[in-house]
Amino acid sequence: MEAKQMITLALSKGRIFEETLPLLRAAGIEVLEDPEKSRKLILTTNQPDVRVLVVRATDVPTYVQYGGADLGITGKDTLIEHAADWGGSTSAAGLYQPLDLNIAKCRISVAVRADFDYASAVKQGSRLKVATKYVAIAREFFATKGVHVDLIKLYGSMELAPLVGLSDAIVDLVSTGNTLKANHLVEVEHIMDISSQLVVNQAALKLKQASIRRIIDAFASAVGK
Repeated sequence: MEAKQMITLALSKGRIFEETLPLLRAAGIEVLEDPEKSRKLILTTNQPDVRVLVVRATDVPTYVQYGGADLGITGKDTLIEHAADWGGSTSAAGLYQPLDLNIAKCRISVAVRADFDYASAVKQGSRLKVATKYVAIAREFFATKGVHVDLIKLYGSMELAPLVGLSDAIVDLVSTGNTLKANHLVEVEHIMDISSQLVVNQAALKLKQASIRRIIDAFASAVGK
């Protein structure tokens, strides 16, 4: 019988954390502290052999890849950008991606100022200036359209870029679209739908197979897969 080993799950605060809680309950795991109220970055659970790390969403794949966590939950967008540094695949980065959890759903879109003639600019093959945090996703999208782009990497307040002339367009996550509307921007192209994915350290899966498989199977059952 396999001895119990510590299982570490990397999560980020906010929507992903909240929407992960029902999946954890399905696996019999209850997080004992609220990350929004606690300053702790390692949270205990009702299972003495399971703990939760609270990290930045963009750092989840890194923690899992290098063994700081055995499993993690993060958006498809984050995984694509992370994988781009490792030959374009999560497996090349030592990550096993067994499940789309269908939580924290949103989309990645192209948006421009309401008065910008995007259709004409794209048809003419003009060189567009595009501001984004999602450089790999944006590069691939515009390359398939045959559009030349100058990519400007930003980490936040993306909506400002077209308003002050830094870029012609942005590529960003969109949920309700209210922030775009408030800043007089409009969605002009849908690039992809995004939801959160479960990722597992491949070495940990071999070393702690029974414990990790139990969590994967419980998550799969909870999301109907």
